[in-house]
Amino acid sequence: MKTEQLYSIFRNSAGVSTDSRTIREGEMFFSLWGANHNGNQFAAQALGKGAICAVIDDPLYETDERTILVDDCLIELQALASHHRKELKVPLLAITGTNGKTTTKELIGAVMSRIKKVHSSKGNLNNHIGVPLSILSSPADTELLIIEMGASHQGEIRTLCTIARPDYGLITNIGTAHLEGFGSFENIVKAKTELYEYLRKSNGVAIYNDRNPLLSEQIYRTVNRAVPYSAPDGTELIVEPVSYTKNLVVRLLHNKRERVISTGFFGRHNTENIRAAVAVSLFLGASIDDAAAAIEEYKPLNNRSQIMETGRNTLFCDSYNANPDSMRTAIEAFAETDSEKKVVILGDMLELGTKAHDEHLNILRLLNSLGISRVMLVGPVFKSLAGTFGYKTFHDSERLKEYLKIKPVEGAYVLVKGSRGMMMEKAYEAL
Repeated sequence: MKTEQLYSIFRNSAGVSTDSRTIREGEMFFSLWGANHNGNQFAAQALGKGAICAVIDDPLYETDERTILVDDCLIELQALASHHRKELKVPLLAITGTNGKTTTKELIGAVMSRIKKVHSSKGNLNNHIGVPLSILSSPADTELLIIEMGASHQGEIRTLCTIARPDYGLITNIGTAHLEGFGSFENIVKAKTELYEYLRKSNGVAIYNDRNPLLSEQIYRTVNRAVPYSAPDGTELIVEPVSYTKNLVVRLLHNKRERVISTGFFGRHNTENIRAAVAVSLFLGASIDDAAAAIEEYKPLNNRSQIMETGRNTLFCDSYNANPDSMRTAIEAFAETDSEKKVVILGDMLELGTKAHDEHLNILRLLNSLGISRVMLVGPVFKSLAGTFGYKTFHDSERLKEYLKIKPVEGAYVLVKGSRGMMMEKAYEAL
């Protein structure tokens, strides 16, 4: 079946799903292959729950006229999303980077929603499946699309740009994450700047951090049209931290209008995410008042620079993910908080390949240099290195949780951070 025919079905459907467990009546089901499953096996279940059709790529699972056989379900899903993007005819902002892309995306969405109908990627649906699903879930009255793009190998951002065709692009920063997949920092730079390459070829606009030498150099070498954070609409923008001993307070200054806002984030490093969000929003037509109000109201969720009061402790929850740069930044930010009783709980950083030993050792040395004495570490890499530092170690987060129930922490500021696969949030209920 041709993409145009699939699109006709899509326009008369309730949307698209790749999960037979959560599919809603009237949605199209795409039978995607996973690492440990064949999605075609769930086509009949999806149809039984009311799916309007099931797109399959294995003829063994054809049942009736509601099953649509294609060569490759993933390619068809991406083609359908690309076709829908053409039909939407609205501006699209693409955001990538090593750290801060989800927070920046959420902040821009919060600001721009005050003046436009915005649709943005949910959570971190930012890969070869998530980006098509985000585009396909865009309502017909959308006025601005904000799409997050992630990558763990070269070529992924290029593919996502081909599907999403961004008009504007933003790289938050470039650091050392997914080294196992990329192989080197130089390859990470090449992968992230595939967004800049696309914008150059399509005559799109890159909005960039002109205080970041690496990004400034890449902009100069790559992009035809670029807008700096420092003057997104031709007028100087200043965003600077005022206080960060608990939650972050920042000062905004633009066109002689000053705002001081108390945010829900911890750590002065989030100033750069806020600066990015304000700059992009001003460029796209929002006012400094829109930005200040939206950012002050925004409450971080999903364990991203989130402050949580439990009644026993104040948790600084940053456990959604971790890499050497974000781990270092979170620890340094936590060290600047104003509590005399600090506890740091860290989980292993995953996907670092041959750099894992050195990067975890660097984190332990940082903790030691900052004089943070009460440290708990989770995971085999930290466990293998922590002996000489005298830190408490645990095989996994479940064992950490059980320990905290027996020896509770009370009246402290507690930083919790680790890679997603370490499931560090399990410790929260014991804190």
